[in-house]
Amino acid sequence: MDAYEGDTVELDKVLLIADDDKVTVGNPTVEGAKVTATCQGENRSGKIIVLHYKPKTRYHKKNGHRQTYTRLVINDIIGPGASAASKPRRRKKAETEEVTEDGA
Repeated sequence: MDAYEGDTVELDKVLLIADDDKVTVGNPTVEGAKVTATCQGENRSGKIIVLHYKPKTRYHKKNGHRQTYTRLVINDIIGPGASAASKPRRRKKAETEEVTEDGA
């Protein structure tokens, strides 16, 4: 994916939206639905060993493969006919708690 770390990405090919009991399935995609996400950078998955072997001919070939992937954090899911402003945003947990003078 052509995105750098910290970039905002908009995905418009949404296959399914599920909100509690309401499920919307696309045919093949949900028209008007969008997902906004923030890029966390590129990583590589674990190594997969590929082994080719032919018996009785003394042929074997061992090869490894690591797939590159882009990690995304989903910010908003916008359903068909809804705007980004009408969707309530999730609140983040406070990083620090207030401490009173008596330590309680």
